[in-house]
Amino acid sequence: MPKNISWRKLIRKFRRFGFNGPYSGGRHLFMVKDELKVRIPNSHGKDISKNLVSEILNQAGISNKEWDNA
Repeated sequence: MPKNISWRKLIRKFRRFGFNGPYSGGRHLFMVKDELKVRIPNSHGKDISKNLVSEILNQAGISNKEWDNA
């Protein structure tokens, strides 16, 4: 299971998986990879909880094992 992570580290890891962004989109930012759009929370300087990271990974189709190895 992923750990709590800072917003900057989350963005860096998603870029390693080939996502572009983050882009502004209403209430939430989002990152894009081909046709896939993944919403990214605005953490306001706080770490993103491991539960929310798991939900984002599920939305992106990234397994916990892939995430830990990236």
